[in-house]
Amino acid sequence: MPKSQKRTCKRKTAFSSHFKVTIVGCGNVGAAAAYAMLIDGTPTELTLINRTIDKASGLMLDFEHALSLYDDYTKITASEDYADCAGSNLVVITAGARQAEGETRLDLVEKNKAIFRDMIPKIAKAAPDAILLIVSNPVDILTYEAWKLSGFPRERVFGSGTFLDSARLQFHIAEKMCLSPKSIEAYVLGEHGDTSFPVFSSANVAGKPLCEFEGFCDKMADKCYEETRDAAYRIINDLGYTSYSIGMVIKEIAVNIFQNSRIVMPLSTVLEGYYGHSDVALSVPCVLGSGGIEDVIEVSLNKKEQGQLAKSVETLKEFL
Repeated sequence: MPKSQKRTCKRKTAFSSHFKVTIVGCGNVGAAAAYAMLIDGTPTELTLINRTIDKASGLMLDFEHALSLYDDYTKITASEDYADCAGSNLVVITAGARQAEGETRLDLVEKNKAIFRDMIPKIAKAAPDAILLIVSNPVDILTYEAWKLSGFPRERVFGSGTFLDSARLQFHIAEKMCLSPKSIEAYVLGEHGDTSFPVFSSANVAGKPLCEFEGFCDKMADKCYEETRDAAYRIINDLGYTSYSIGMVIKEIAVNIFQNSRIVMPLSTVLEGYYGHSDVALSVPCVLGSGGIEDVIEVSLNKKEQGQLAKSVETLKEFL
């Protein structure tokens, strides 16, 4: 092959066979994420940190009793000390006040900002080379706070953002089209909250735009997004909390960091000139690898979607 035609993409992971993940917060979300990771087997070491050691210890023992049933061995540690984040490749933060029935994610701002002001500097000191994955709500506000408080480069501090929203949208579209959700290419971007927006202008199945499928009309599209946007409120009303689907999202992010997949995911990241917007964190398509967010893709948005992005930015900046 002539030199000019040689492939130049060298995907070298930053990790060897060791991959330590620390989960801060052993509530429903943290527990679900830990369980998903243990079944998957990606972490070689999993540290569970909680402000009360009993909850972390109980969770650890419950997991340890099934160690002979997992495909891979994972060393599990329980702690109440942020110093035990040391050596982590990835720190997942689920700690904070939980969204209650009737509350929006933005109602949690001041409670969780105060928690982050105490927590993030301690984590950054203990694990200065770690990637920080923020899951606590409001995830976009707290991602921006964590970035400022940690002093880390922006590629190593990001939030789960609208990854789950996008999976929910794919599910609701697939249900109406009698297809697998894996066949639906559609994103929700912006705030992980009430000003999120679906990017239907580029949504497709195998490259064919959704709008070209018989029966898929604007009314159906609006219904799919409405069900997506209201999903968390419905689950909280029925179950009291959401945990399993976001636990799977966290596991998927961890796996793709370890594998240096360079997969594109909608994640909450601090913007630098994205459609003219900066100094705010919200979800856009990001390239995820072993260094964290290694690139941001400025996808085509129509005028309506650009306006919705601007509304998300304006809403979130009010809380910064």
